Amino acid sequence: MMHVLRKRGTRLALAASGGLLACALGFFAWQSFYPVQASEGWRVQVLHNSVTKAASLLPQADGSLLVSRELNGGKGSILRIDAAGDRVVLVDNLSKPDGMVAVDGGWAFSQEVGAAPVSVSRDGQVTPLFQGNNVQGLYNDGAHLYAIEDRKGDGRLMRYTWQSGQLEVLRAGLTETEGLTRCTDGRLLYTEKATGKVRAFSGDGQDPVVVDGLRNPTFLFCDQRGLWISEDSTHRARLLRIDGDGVRHTVLSFLKAPQAIVPDGQGGYLLAEGGRDRVLRLTPPALPRTAKADGNNVPEA
Repeated sequence: MMHVLRKRGTRLALAASGGLLACALGFFAWQSFYPVQASEGWRVQVLHNSVTKAASLLPQADGSLLVSRELNGGKGSILRIDAAGDRVVLVDNLSKPDGMVAVDGGWAFSQEVGAAPVSVSRDGQVTPLFQGNNVQGLYNDGAHLYAIEDRKGDGRLMRYTWQSGQLEVLRAGLTETEGLTRCTDGRLLYTEKATGKVRAFSGDGQDPVVVDGLRNPTFLFCDQRGLWISEDSTHRARLLRIDGDGVRHTVLSFLKAPQAIVPDGQGGYLLAEGGRDRVLRLTPPALPRTAKADGNNVPEA
């Protein structure tokens, strides 16, 4: 009798464990495949699929889009997708190409690995500008190129002067600083991913916190609608907007590792969703819905 009871107990325990495992797997699957949710009035669509580890975006005047694919070990690249959806690799053999910004006559890009240069591409020629360690965010104001390193305790915020080629270290000893942008009020902002904060660079060295309580903030972008922040989380990440009154709005939710957000040149935005290998188009409430992309109907996200 005791033997029978023990066998029955074992079966019940195994069944319970199997049920818990199935529930856990189901929960993670739900998080991965649950569709992206847009706040009221906004519309989100898939613009480009199958863009492995999409990170930075740079729309071009001819309607094409440059996308960095953040793969490591020399497998990363910068891809050009034209208005018809055709693709060509412009720069390859990169390791975690991350930040990318327009510069005079071309574009600059970073690689988020040790001892890798920040480089500029002009007329098909790539030229190293300066050396960095795990450089992620870039910002160009025309006179200077700012770069920030994603390191633990020894990251730097740097400023490269285009005219002289001089490189200055503005901050040292930073931890997990990733995103970098300048807002319309002149403030240079950067993210601290681990602490969930956005700080403003200050001449007195204090760098006050301007936003906190975030989950893994990464890329930043400022425009007339406010400060945009993407959260580089694997599950249930958000795209946030802080308006001029400091009110926080969740524009998109249930994202998977979103990266750069940029204007699309049509009054809307493009967002790289690296965790799902795609580029999204975000249309604000006041704009008509876009019907075409990649030559086909644009699917909902």
